[in-house]
Amino acid sequence: MIPRTPEPELMNDPLQVQAYAAADFAASDQALVECIEQLLQQSGERLGAGDCLVDLGCGPGNISERLARHWPTCQVVAVDAAPQMIAAAESNRRRAGIARERLRYVLSPLPWHGLQSRASLIVSNSLLHHLHDPQKLWSGLRLLAGSRCLVMHRDLRRPPSALALDQLCERYVADAPEVLQRDYRASLQAAFTLEEVRAQLRDAQLAHLQVRELEDRYLEIHGWITGCQAGLDQSSA
Repeated sequence: MIPRTPEPELMNDPLQVQAYAAADFAASDQALVECIEQLLQQSGERLGAGDCLVDLGCGPGNISERLARHWPTCQVVAVDAAPQMIAAAESNRRRAGIARERLRYVLSPLPWHGLQSRASLIVSNSLLHHLHDPQKLWSGLRLLAGSRCLVMHRDLRRPPSALALDQLCERYVADAPEVLQRDYRASLQAAFTLEEVRAQLRDAQLAHLQVRELEDRYLEIHGWITGCQAGLDQSSA
């Protein structure tokens, strides 16, 4: 297994923001939303009026907008620590004609202690590998979750060898802009393995969450949690 090489936590360079905002991730973004819908159906749950959906590390807002459109009676709160990404997301929201009451972007660093949400759904896509301390994500989930919250996180997984790394870059970004090629290679090198993520979840007392390898390059982590504040509310009732 190649060693992990962390990359910068923030993607705030204007060239990066422009490249990611222009890239077409529609198929994978839609697949994520459909997977969430499937998990809800399997659990007999529905999202509706009064539910808050949180998108962590939202970038230019691609998934945030899909959440807002798929569940139009819910409020979506999308969070990123990079000012340039939040600015791009806000511009995209206005262009898409989605009201701020339905989709709100928040500039906030991890672990979001000041963000009030009581979320029914927490999503992140390609956030985990950016974090120098992954517990910032896992420990932050219960701060945001409501009394019953579905969490869904997808990320890259680190390839086992330099050859596998080269093959993935050739397969998926050979024709992409240079900035995306560079970032994709760095992201694969910064990604975690399945066993590393399972260890992180054990440390965070979230070992019940399901972790699986998806296709030739992804990890998916999902399951249900209860928020800290909800637990306090229940114990004091």
